Amino acid sequence: MSKRIVIDPITRIEGHLRIDVEVEGGAVRDAWSSGQMWRGIETILKGRDPRDAWLFTQRICGVCTTVHAITSVRAVENALGIEIPLNAQLIRNIIIAAHCLHDHIVHFYQLSALDWVDVVSALKADPDKTAALAESLSAWPRNSKHEMRAVKAKLAEFVERGQLGIFANGYWGHPAMKLPPEVNLLAVAHYLQALEYQKIANQVVTLLGSKTPNIQNLAVGGVANAINLDNPATLNMDKLYKIKGLLEQAAAFVQQVYLIDLAAVAAMYADWLPYGKGVTNYLAVPDLPLDRAGKVFDLPGGTIFNGDLGAVKEIKSFDDPYFRDNVSESIARAWYDGDWDRHPWEEDTIPRYTDFDPNGKYSWVKAPRFQGKPMQVGPLAQVLVGYALGHEPIKRWADVVLETAGSLAKAKLSPAILHSTLGRHAARGIRAAVMSELALKHWQLLVENIGKGDIEIFTPWQYPRGEIRGFGFHEAPRGTLSHWVVIRDGKIANYQAVVPSTWNAGPRDGKGQKGPYEASLVGNPVADAERPLEVLRTVHSFDPCLACAIHTVDPTGRELSRVRTL
Repeated sequence: MSKRIVIDPITRIEGHLRIDVEVEGGAVRDAWSSGQMWRGIETILKGRDPRDAWLFTQRICGVCTTVHAITSVRAVENALGIEIPLNAQLIRNIIIAAHCLHDHIVHFYQLSALDWVDVVSALKADPDKTAALAESLSAWPRNSKHEMRAVKAKLAEFVERGQLGIFANGYWGHPAMKLPPEVNLLAVAHYLQALEYQKIANQVVTLLGSKTPNIQNLAVGGVANAINLDNPATLNMDKLYKIKGLLEQAAAFVQQVYLIDLAAVAAMYADWLPYGKGVTNYLAVPDLPLDRAGKVFDLPGGTIFNGDLGAVKEIKSFDDPYFRDNVSESIARAWYDGDWDRHPWEEDTIPRYTDFDPNGKYSWVKAPRFQGKPMQVGPLAQVLVGYALGHEPIKRWADVVLETAGSLAKAKLSPAILHSTLGRHAARGIRAAVMSELALKHWQLLVENIGKGDIEIFTPWQYPRGEIRGFGFHEAPRGTLSHWVVIRDGKIANYQAVVPSTWNAGPRDGKGQKGPYEASLVGNPVADAERPLEVLRTVHSFDPCLACAIHTVDPTGRELSRVRTL
């Protein structure tokens, strides 16, 4: 006999997500993913100057601000056919990398670690044994006995005062929790340290972007970071070396703590490696351009279909027709007017809410498709594409994670295990390690270019008459993000954002093809239907951002929907 479980809202994410699953025989048999609010930015942008779009699109989300800003200016630059100075590319790249490090650290520790870590169990741990275990895995200097004793004492103090905060409502003692007390204590210690290091990474975004969230340094045509090594008010060597120091601190945490914790969790939850596979079509786009034209990149992009790494097809430039011509979105099961499947330049965004109907329309999220097929996007997609294309840093760090986890699990692990819930976590850590290296590489490239006397940061341009179309993409922390703009006589005629969580959280399309969240949940175990921890594990592995995925509230105050919290 099947049982219907509704988790509404999913917590520890950005935005409002509802997940429905049918459970039979202790496993998920079917699933529905529903975005529960409408965005409306596309409508707000109509008729506006395209130079201002990046300031508006940053407000799509309170977390993914920087990524929408970068992608928006790229879309308008693509429509205008302009190239930006190398300094501008490198400054943008360092912001992208620093934002990524902040985002990936926060995701694992603050948003998803508590799906695997039993905080209450950590109170039973021996801090000295915890420190010995930690020091056997990594040279991280903050794995000492003193640190572990202090963390256990702090946790005990929380419990005694009844001030557990976010630790208060976890599924502690759940049968799916398997880490021993010492590993749980180590994870709690690193959870608290992660709060410091995500802030350190984000300081780089602030220094180059003027503030965060909602950076202020971008412009269509380049950046507004004036370069003058003799002026304390501009970008100079003092500021650049401060940025380098911050990036080095963040890189040390990622490489010596984050990656090792991921490998340990994967090894101790080896029984979870078969779960969460879902859609094995993958899409990633190239990023961190090394030239003015956006044709040479430090991060690879491409597509993989049916999990076949041998048939990877590369995306090679900011103007690649393979990407441009093959993206579409379906609203067959989404709360918009019509029942179409269109290219983003041809879309509209007209809300038409009915009700939650699992056999009809049930989400504010559209259903993106590439060549008519659902695609999984995110760090896993980029790692698999990079591995297939022979990208050296991705292969090297992927091998480190697989070998470390395999050593702990006493088994040989291949890249095939990455097609899973735990694989998505591992891939995010791999990508963070790669980005920690590339952030410092691009810092060095920027310093060297300035040292040659190049201080150019902006390309002048003018709007042409008539209609022009453009698209911009960026491999954001959650995956492939693209913006699509139609400009008529210098004003926005149409604007669409196809975001990572739209690709992953989207509903079924007109052909009945499930989105990646939905497909990944089918077959998942559920030990306790009243506490569906396993569902949360798989959904959280995608790092949902529904504020980005949905398409504002009814201005009249009319109730559109109600949410039920379990």
